[in-house]
Amino acid sequence: MEDADTETGADADATGAESGLAYAADRDRGILTPSDREFLLGRKTDYTEHSKKQKRNRIRRRLRNAILDFTILFEHLEDRDRETVFNPDDDDRDAYTRGITDMLAFLHLGTMGYHTPFKHMLSKGVNKAEQELADSDYRMVTVDFNVDPVGRIDVDAVVDKLDSGAFDDLTDEELRAFVRLLGESDEFDAADVRSGMKRQMSAFAERVDAAAERRDRRAEELND
Repeated sequence: MEDADTETGADADATGAESGLAYAADRDRGILTPSDREFLLGRKTDYTEHSKKQKRNRIRRRLRNAILDFTILFEHLEDRDRETVFNPDDDDRDAYTRGITDMLAFLHLGTMGYHTPFKHMLSKGVNKAEQELADSDYRMVTVDFNVDPVGRIDVDAVVDKLDSGAFDDLTDEELRAFVRLLGESDEFDAADVRSGMKRQMSAFAERVDAAAERRDRRAEELND
């Protein structure tokens, strides 16, 4: 069963909780055709086993060719075109941010077991971008990328640090785990936290701005 690239398939209501720009049935073709999306999202189910296999094969081929296309895009797409792609309308910004995040997640997951580790490709890619910006291969940067699992934390120790105002002593691992635990707690009320933090944010922002101004003045004095 061969399907046309312009085919949109069944209605979008079959997706249940899936919504937003990425899931829009009438979105233009990207790497995936509209028909590919309908297939992967389960909106269209009138496939035989043979046609499902053909569909998956075509999607894989397009993905491989899309990866190869990035060499051409990086080297030959004009700056203004790239900048326009990454400057979506405000209403679509969250969808594109999620798309970029999921693209990185897909690459990280897909390259597990690949002959070149993901972090090496990430480091080389960032270096190439920096050299492109500098228009010089003498621009070299260090890219740190580590995957450190968040394990058990000492909740009492974290609360003691928060209670004493020792915020700089909190590790990223403690912060991530504590916020996750707090968000999943039955005692957590998002509405109360939101309103309370909004009241505090103005004063916090003023203190941050004041600190920045003092820093700049001090730097100017030291440079005189």
